[in-house]
Amino acid sequence: MTMTHPGLPLPWVIAVAVLGLLASFWLLLSPLPAGGGRPFLLHLARLPFIGNSLRRLLTRPWLLLSLKLVMVALFLLVIYAGLFGTRIPERNLATVLTWNVWWSGLIFSVFFLGSAWCAVCPWDALAQWLVRRKLWRRAEPNNSLNLTVPKWLRSVWPALFLFVALTWLELGVGITLSPYATAILSLLMVVMATVSLSLFQRKAFCRYFCPVGRTVGAYSQLSMVELRPIAPDVCASCTTLECYHGNAEVEPCPTSLVMGRLEQNSYCTSCGNCSRSCPQQNVAWRFRSPSIEAMQTGRPHWDEAWFMLGLLALTGFHGLTMMSFWEDWMRNLAQRIGDSGQLLASFSIGLVGILVAVFSLYSLSLLAIQQLLGNAVSFRRLFASFSFTALPLAFSYHMAHNLNHLVREGSGLGDLFLNPLGTNTLPLSMQEKHMRHLSMWISQDALFTIQAVLMLLGFLVAMQVIRHRGQVLLGSGQQSAWKLAPMLAFVITMTAFHLWMLMQPMTMRM
Repeated sequence: MTMTHPGLPLPWVIAVAVLGLLASFWLLLSPLPAGGGRPFLLHLARLPFIGNSLRRLLTRPWLLLSLKLVMVALFLLVIYAGLFGTRIPERNLATVLTWNVWWSGLIFSVFFLGSAWCAVCPWDALAQWLVRRKLWRRAEPNNSLNLTVPKWLRSVWPALFLFVALTWLELGVGITLSPYATAILSLLMVVMATVSLSLFQRKAFCRYFCPVGRTVGAYSQLSMVELRPIAPDVCASCTTLECYHGNAEVEPCPTSLVMGRLEQNSYCTSCGNCSRSCPQQNVAWRFRSPSIEAMQTGRPHWDEAWFMLGLLALTGFHGLTMMSFWEDWMRNLAQRIGDSGQLLASFSIGLVGILVAVFSLYSLSLLAIQQLLGNAVSFRRLFASFSFTALPLAFSYHMAHNLNHLVREGSGLGDLFLNPLGTNTLPLSMQEKHMRHLSMWISQDALFTIQAVLMLLGFLVAMQVIRHRGQVLLGSGQQSAWKLAPMLAFVITMTAFHLWMLMQPMTMRM
């Protein structure tokens, strides 16, 4: 017998649907925007009274080092608990902290803090210390072969393939229910980061290979914060580019970014090297409109477009596998194809099926737009540009889905820290699981409200992306808006699918 979370009530779904349909009519009936407008920006350094103090604090190397040490300590505790603790997943700190708390909470942190996780990532920290043999200062020589990453690897395709593989391991093999497998996977990430740092220039693992880092990078394009120049003119006249090369004390940018040309968060790891190395102290954090990159400044690239569509498909797949009827689907499919054991073949067919379904639906929408335009715009350009509609849809559903895990399954963490190995414990009884249901961090009504608001905001941002990206491709004017109807149909279909999943009772992770 399994415990399930109650789904989003119908009145909330109706409210989201009504407001979304009204917004759809507005999109179709109003002219496309003539210009992007002036985005909201607020530099942290310019906040009254506290701006300069916060800026100085955030550029101190000891602060980042302290956070890394904390994260590495927690990471090593997860490894120890996973390797030597109980095999009962809900009683072992490794599985609960990794899958119920960290992975669920990480997605929310991206909206408020951007790619801050990458700055304190224990995988990268351990790799850095093992290879560079320095805690924070620049290492010369840096103990790496400093090879150039092969051209065929200089994209996010490796990260997408690893993300699909991680999904297969997580949901198909079931490593989320195995503390030992969780520890082994965590160690494998450190090994990959260390090998990459030993072989290639800078941090190729962070830029090209890490599935978590690339997910954070994609979602951080919808973050409310960014690291940018304070005065663009200062960067325009700079000839030394310390933000790119570093200086005698500070490492160069790990992902080879030049601050004066930076327009999107995708590859920024928030390490702060640029803010510490800039001789003019011209780099600082600032608040902004979260949708600005997806609507205007984000540059569409072919591989990144596929990654964003992959995020949309895989987040939906995560939700689908936690529906109460998923196991029945898999058993029925297994009987048809003669699958047995863990039903990995059936699961793999389901995984590939949803990837193909999402990519096909998106491609058909683009082909329809292309026909309406008389083939005036290439399919490749349409594919890359409108892929930004997938980002808010994936991000909003990912947060709404993870919120269930975070607030319903994250309780009892204090007891796990007191007994991280789960020594002399038994599996949770149904009564204990029910009590965990009642020990939510927020009320159930608040949970449903946040989920509905997230879904509505994701839909509205996706529609704004359609309007702004459509204006670039089609031109402004009353007669152009209706040509975007196929992409609007794609957004409505995906949002309806996500709302339907949120309405279903969701199986607890453990």
